[in-house]
Amino acid sequence: ALVVEVVDHGCGIDPEHMARLTDPFFTTRRESGGTGLGLSVSAGIVEEHGGRLEFASRPGEGTRVRVILPLEKEAS
Repeated sequence: ALVVEVVDHGCGIDPEHMARLTDPFFTTRRESGGTGLGLSVSAGIVEEHGGRLEFASRPGEGTRVRVILPLEKEAS
């Protein structure tokens, strides 16, 4: 598999929001223009290619996002 990992050391994500990160229209930033579609669309694209997104976060410490894609297409 190909794994791309992005890590930040920002404020992290509230644990109560983790399960909804890829839900369409879920956002905590609507007042600043967030639509809640970015991670939903991204997850859909990755899944169409047989991959997945993984999220790990600790409030006050930061967030890690992994994009995992297979190197070979699975047989149908």
